[in-house]
Amino acid sequence: MTRIALYPGSFDPVTNGHMDILRQALALADKVVVAIGIHPGKSPLFSFEERVNLIHASAEAEFSGAEAARIEVISFSDLVINTARSQNASYLVRGLRDGTDLDYEMQMAGMNGTLEPDIRTVFLPASPNVRHITATLVRQIAKMGGEISAFVPKPVADPLRDRANPVPN
Repeated sequence: MTRIALYPGSFDPVTNGHMDILRQALALADKVVVAIGIHPGKSPLFSFEERVNLIHASAEAEFSGAEAARIEVISFSDLVINTARSQNASYLVRGLRDGTDLDYEMQMAGMNGTLEPDIRTVFLPASPNVRHITATLVRQIAKMGGEISAFVPKPVADPLRDRANPVPN
């Protein structure tokens, strides 16, 4: 039986923190489905297609070819647990940076476990060197012209700089 993990999030942009959790998820599952949430009321910095490309480019840059080949990227707009079910996932992967994340994620895991008891939520602790990274802060730093290369994979840095601070015409 193939062990499939679903790793949901916005990934706008994908950060070194996301890649850390993805690396850990690859150690646990045969296949990791990165599920990008699409919400009509939100205006992401990057389109869905751009986020897919940035995730694939980052995976190819940071993982072996065999590991990168075990990653699939999809979109979802319904309940995460429904998406996990439709992907035949056995696990939902959630990264934890701190106690605040744990409190929120425990509530979500309880709700998801009630809706679908056969899909387990797996909490993966962020590595100390990336624990402080959030996509929201990375976007803010980029929009204010700050240096973001320590926070995002190399394939993301230039597109993020360009998108956050477009050159006026």
